[in-house]
Amino acid sequence: MRRRTLLQALPGCAFLPALPTRAAPESASWPQRPVTWILSQPPGSGPDNVARLLSDRLARSWKQAVVIDNRPGGQNTIGAQAAARLAPDGHGFYFATAAALVTNQLLFKSLPYDPQRDFTPVAFVARSPFAVLVAANSPVRTLDDLIARSKAKAGALSLGNEGPRTFSGMIARLLNARSSMNANLVPYASVGVGTQDLMGGHVDAMVADLAATAALVRQGRLRVLATTTGRRVAGWETVPTLAERWPGLEMVGWFALVAPAGSPAAVMERVNRDMQELQGDADLAARIAAIGPLVTPGLDLGETAAVLQAERERWSALAREIGVLPE
Repeated sequence: MRRRTLLQALPGCAFLPALPTRAAPESASWPQRPVTWILSQPPGSGPDNVARLLSDRLARSWKQAVVIDNRPGGQNTIGAQAAARLAPDGHGFYFATAAALVTNQLLFKSLPYDPQRDFTPVAFVARSPFAVLVAANSPVRTLDDLIARSKAKAGALSLGNEGPRTFSGMIARLLNARSSMNANLVPYASVGVGTQDLMGGHVDAMVADLAATAALVRQGRLRVLATTTGRRVAGWETVPTLAERWPGLEMVGWFALVAPAGSPAAVMERVNRDMQELQGDADLAARIAAIGPLVTPGLDLGETAAVLQAERERWSALAREIGVLPE
């Protein structure tokens, strides 16, 4: 997507409150020591791999180490809380997921951090599509087939996901609501466990991160029925999207770089410019796409803030539609 298309596609792109105006330290003398990126995921995960590709390139440009600090667990709350407590001096950032910045607020009555108040948007990095999948030997070949099968076997079709407080769980619930499938939603502790059951015939279909299942699809063990993006995914052009059946529907994960509230504006602008330059590197974008996420064309600070706000509004509306209540 080009920048303008991306912004126009997102509803209600109201800007967040003004970015901090603190000027010191100036970006010309920054960074003065190693820079820390906190992640809520473990080493070797998709977000971790993407963050390391970006941080390695930035470290060379900044002539300072970029230290990846993995703080997994607690549905992103451990890492997010640690990032919110970083000193706002321009040397600490949070490589955050959509779950940490948006959907956690919809799923939990209380959080040890405030996604809007505690962070300043710096750069929108990439989108991570989800998919509806079946086993390669399944008689179901299209989304229409899946819906028809569910109605022919009322209450018998099973749809795997990672649980009600996850992206895949929310997508599964929305798919049920939009299609009137009334599928039994089967939660799994991980994508790996769920896909094993899917291939073993213990569950009829599954909603999962496309990046986490792409290898099994390419090996001919799984089949993708649809992706959750607004447009067809590069490299998966033969696979339809849910939006082709339900216009305007888009439910994807994403990564964004944010900093503790009050971080110096000049440094945030510098980091945003450097990130935009990286996002324009075709080779780097291809390496990230090989992991799974799709790099978004570089957005400036204001546009990044607008996208995050629009995503809050989008997911809030979807949560109301499927009756998600914080617990």
